[in-house]
Amino acid sequence: MAEIDTDLRSIQQVRDLAIAARNAQREFFHFSQEQVDRVCAAMAEAAYNDSVRLAQMAVDETTYGVPAHKVVKNHLSSKLLWDSIKDTKTVGVINRDDKKKIVEIGWPVGVLAGFTPSTNPTSTAMFKALIAVKARNAMVISPHPSAVKCTSETVRVMAEAGERAGMPKGLVSCLTIVTIPALNELMKHWAVSMLIATGGEAVVRAAHSSGKPAIGVGPGNVPAYVDRSADIAHAAEEIVNSKSFDWSTICATEQAVVADAPIEKQLAIEMEKRGACFMDEAQTAAMSKIIHRADGLPNPKAVGKSPQALAQMAGITVPSAARVLVARLKGVGPDYPLSREKLTSVLGWYVADGWERGCERCIELLKFGGDGHTLSIHCRDENIIMAFGLEKPAFRILVNTMATMGAVGYTTNLDPSMTLATGGIGGGVYSDNITVKHVLNIKRLAWGVREWKPEPSVPGMESSGAGAAGSPSDAQIEEIVNRVLAELRK
Repeated sequence: MAEIDTDLRSIQQVRDLAIAARNAQREFFHFSQEQVDRVCAAMAEAAYNDSVRLAQMAVDETTYGVPAHKVVKNHLSSKLLWDSIKDTKTVGVINRDDKKKIVEIGWPVGVLAGFTPSTNPTSTAMFKALIAVKARNAMVISPHPSAVKCTSETVRVMAEAGERAGMPKGLVSCLTIVTIPALNELMKHWAVSMLIATGGEAVVRAAHSSGKPAIGVGPGNVPAYVDRSADIAHAAEEIVNSKSFDWSTICATEQAVVADAPIEKQLAIEMEKRGACFMDEAQTAAMSKIIHRADGLPNPKAVGKSPQALAQMAGITVPSAARVLVARLKGVGPDYPLSREKLTSVLGWYVADGWERGCERCIELLKFGGDGHTLSIHCRDENIIMAFGLEKPAFRILVNTMATMGAVGYTTNLDPSMTLATGGIGGGVYSDNITVKHVLNIKRLAWGVREWKPEPSVPGMESSGAGAAGSPSDAQIEEIVNRVLAELRK
């Protein structure tokens, strides 16, 4: 008997998992808040306890990043996330406003399809599964083709823990045969209610074009402005630590430094002390050829790599202690490839004289592939900080902290999230860090609080017996319209 084609098997797997998720979600709908929270707590604990093994699996399979750093991201997406949402009400009456006489009731969306990236494969799967189940949804994860093993193992660990705690079997699942036809089938399957796509432009664009409600989050191109008023040593420490974290595989990582002219040299010296290596023109030109593909998208072979690995690819030499490679750039746009988002340990460098010019350069960078995403500022002048907050087209403005860990809610009080929405200017629906509230529907009971009485009838609209059921005749309607138009012309 001939073997069934891989595409056909992948499509069938999608259909099986989507229908199983739908059936499980109908059963889960009747769970109490206590039962839901018991399931979620078990899932979060299992993911947290297995964070080290799953992090190593992710690096082994994708070759991206640093195992120890992926452990931190796994902890964020399990324990820290659960701590932030565990007290959120999602079942039954979740809020009551006695003054307005409105009662809010939590309601699940249904079956969610979650698309996860190769750069953060285990942590994003943890995050999406946990927020979905907390809101009584089902979740079918579609992993990146280069991260199927580590992502499916993460989902297996969480699903089995949830099922031991009473979760219906099939509520949380993961594709193991990933093809383009399977992705298309999952995005359009009748049992799927919403899509959450985190990753490259192609999958986000496909999600938004699917005809389903979709939360799509694509690339960032994060500028880090360092003002003359900043604590320079602290800014250097935060930027180098952030850019070198997991070799820059989080989309909120700094992609370029915009240094205020009076402190440029001091900032460069402080960054060099902490492992930044400034490349010369020839090295920058060589590096520009390997970081992106011809179409401007990241070169998968260069993603999430150490400076030493990148140097070997580019045919240049860098110090063994280098943690970040810095390229001095003269402009932004296609003629300057390293001004794009770089999901690896290369950082652009610009100098601007004064915060107003720094502001302009930051906007240029955001508009070149990062609209709506994230911006970082190191500054001690509150007026400048507020000006950046008011004027920049980014929905996360991170002040005096690591952009990487600040944007995802680790070093700030933003909602812990591995899906950072970019709002309307970035092509998305939301501008928040996505969390449980974005996958929870709310219905409202609203009591009447005032009486409504009809306004006096429009002259000429009184019932005269003409027309059906006392309605005005065509001639009467025409007369009224003409009279109103005449009044408007006065």
